[in-house]
Amino acid sequence: MEYKYLYSINSPEDLRKLDLKELKIVAQELREFLIDTISKIGGHLGASLGSVELTLALHYVFNTPVDQIVWDVGHQGYIHKIITGRRDVFQTIRQFHGISGFLKRSESPYDVFGAGHASTSVSAAIGIATARDFMNEKFKVVAVIGDGAMTGGMAYEAMNNAGMLKKNLIVVLNDNRMSIAPNVWAVSNYFSSFTVTGAYNRLKSDVWDLTGKLDMVGDRIRKVAGRIETGMKAVFTPGMLFEALGFRYFGPFNGHNLPQLVKTFNELKDLKGPLLVHVTTEKGKGYLPAEEDDQRLHGVVAFDKVTGTQFKKDGPPSLTKVFGEALVEIARENDRVVGVTAAMPDGTGLNILQREFPEKFFDVGIAEQHAVTFCAGMATQGYVPVAAIYSTFLQRAFDQIIHDVALQHLHVVFVLDRGGLVGADGPTHHGAFDLTYLRLVPGMVIMAPKDENELRDMLLTAVNYKGGPIALRYPRASAIDAPVKEMNTIPLGKAEVLRDGDDVAILAVGMMVQNSLKAAEQLEKEGIHARVVNMRFVKPIDTELMEEVAEKYDNIVTVEDSSIIGGFGSAVLETLQEIGKPRRVLRIGLPDSFVEHGSPSQLYELVGLHPEGLADKVLHFLNVEGSSPRQTVLVNK
Repeated sequence: MEYKYLYSINSPEDLRKLDLKELKIVAQELREFLIDTISKIGGHLGASLGSVELTLALHYVFNTPVDQIVWDVGHQGYIHKIITGRRDVFQTIRQFHGISGFLKRSESPYDVFGAGHASTSVSAAIGIATARDFMNEKFKVVAVIGDGAMTGGMAYEAMNNAGMLKKNLIVVLNDNRMSIAPNVWAVSNYFSSFTVTGAYNRLKSDVWDLTGKLDMVGDRIRKVAGRIETGMKAVFTPGMLFEALGFRYFGPFNGHNLPQLVKTFNELKDLKGPLLVHVTTEKGKGYLPAEEDDQRLHGVVAFDKVTGTQFKKDGPPSLTKVFGEALVEIARENDRVVGVTAAMPDGTGLNILQREFPEKFFDVGIAEQHAVTFCAGMATQGYVPVAAIYSTFLQRAFDQIIHDVALQHLHVVFVLDRGGLVGADGPTHHGAFDLTYLRLVPGMVIMAPKDENELRDMLLTAVNYKGGPIALRYPRASAIDAPVKEMNTIPLGKAEVLRDGDDVAILAVGMMVQNSLKAAEQLEKEGIHARVVNMRFVKPIDTELMEEVAEKYDNIVTVEDSSIIGGFGSAVLETLQEIGKPRRVLRIGLPDSFVEHGSPSQLYELVGLHPEGLADKVLHFLNVEGSSPRQTVLVNK
C-alpha cells in the first residue's frame, strides 16, 4: 500500500506540521500499517488499534519529548512507537534483537517510563511531576492509563496521593471496557450501563429531538438540559469518584473523534492541578475481526489479514490447556475447589473452568494482591482456592503470600504459568524469579513438573494437600505429547531417578528435565555417563536422595530455568551443607541479569539451557580434555 503521509513522519514534530484533515488520514494509514505488520509477525493488536486517535492527539498537542507522556500497559504503545522514530524497524517488534513490545527507556527518549506490568503510570507521573517542580521546570506530564489498568489498586493509591499533592498533572483514562479479558471494573460497568441505556438516554434523546424544532427557545432549553446532564454525570458517573480523589473530571469524550480530542487537550493542557480526562475507545477499532472479537485479537501470532484467522500449527496442547482441563476434572469431584485469576482467564487456562463451572470461577481484574488475599479468605472457610497467576505477575503479591497466606498456614494453591523464559514479551514477563521468591516463604511447598502428566499429578497433589500454601510452576510451552494418564498424588518431597550413570549426577527441575535427558545422551557420546534425576520438588528437597547422591558422586550439576541466585541450585548447596556432605557443584540457571526478548528457543540457547549448552557446561565442569563451552553470552558461572 502507498501511504500519503506515514513515511514522512519521523517524529511527533512532523505530525504538528499537518492540519486536522491530514491527521485523520494519518490515523487511517497507521491502522493499515499496524494491521499489515502484526498480521505477519504477531504481537499485541487490539489495544493499539483502539488508541490511534488518542496517541496522535497527545503527540500533536503536547511538545513531546519535552512534555512527558507516561503510558500504562505497553499494549497501548505500538502507535506511539511508530510515530516516534521506530517505524522503519517496527517489523522487528518482539523479535530477537528487535525493538521491545513494551515501553523501554533505553530504546527512545519518548519512552518516559517502562511499561510491562499494569497500573503504574499515575504513580510514575506524580514522581516525574514532583521532580519537575523541584527543578522549577514547566513541562507537562500526562499519564495514559487504560486497557484494564484501572482495575489495579495501585492506580487508586496513586490518584489519592496526586489529589493530596495537587501537582499539575493530566491523567487520561482510556476506557475501552477491556483489560485482556472483559473488564471487571464495577465502576466502569455501572457507568457504561447508565450512559447507554435507560432514563439517561431517553432524557437526552427526547429533549434534543423536541427542542431541535423550537429555534432560539429550544437553544435555551438545551443549555438548561445540558446543565442537568452535567449534574447527572457528576453524581452517577466516575466523575464523582475522581472528584472525591482530588481530580477535576472531564468527559467522557469519544476517543476516536480526533478533532474533539485535539480541542480538548488544547483547552486543558494549561489548567492547574490534577485533571482526569475520560475518553471512551473501542478495542480493535478499524479492523472488523478485532472489533468483533477484541479478546481473541489482543495478543496474536501471525494471522490472515483478511479474515483475522490466526495461523497455528497442529501439535500437542499447551501446558496451560492441560492445567485448565485437569482443574475441571478435579472440580467435578471436589465441590470445594474454585479458580481465581487476575484478568487472565484465557492466558491461565481458567477459561475452561469458567465455561464448565462459572460459579467456581473468579476474575478479580488486574489486582494480584487482592487475588491472593481473596483466596486466603476463602481458605479460612475450608475452600480450596486455586490462584492461577503468571509467575511474573505473582511477584506483585509477594507480601500477601507471606502475611495473608503463609503466616496463617492457609491452604492456597498457587499455579504459576509462564515460568522461565516466556519469549517475545521479554524481561517484564519472564518468570525468572519464582523459585527464589517462593522458596524463602516459610511452609511453602514448591513443585515443577517435567511433563503434562506430572503437571496433572502435581495439581491433584496440591489440591489434596492440607499443610498450608503449595505452588506449582510450569513454562509457556506445549506438552511433550505423552499419553494422558489418570491423575495420582505424588509423595511429598520425593524425587525420581530417570537415568543412571556413574560419572556425574544431574539434578533438574521442571521442563529442564527434558533438556537434561537430551544433554545426557550427548554426554554419553563423549564417554560421560550421567545420572539424571527429576527432583520434582524445589521445597522440600529430597534429603534421602541427596544423601545417596552425595555418597556416590563427587560432581553434581543442578539445572533450572529460574534465577541462579537463591533458587533450586542454592537449595541443593544448602542441603549438602546441612547433611554434612559438601560436594563440587555446578549450578546452571538463569543469569543474574535481565534476559532480552526473542523466541523461547533462541533465549534458552542464549543462556546455555538448551541440550547442547548443558552438555558443554558439564564437559567443561568435568575438565574433559578439549571441551569448552560454546555459549559465550550470559554463561552461568
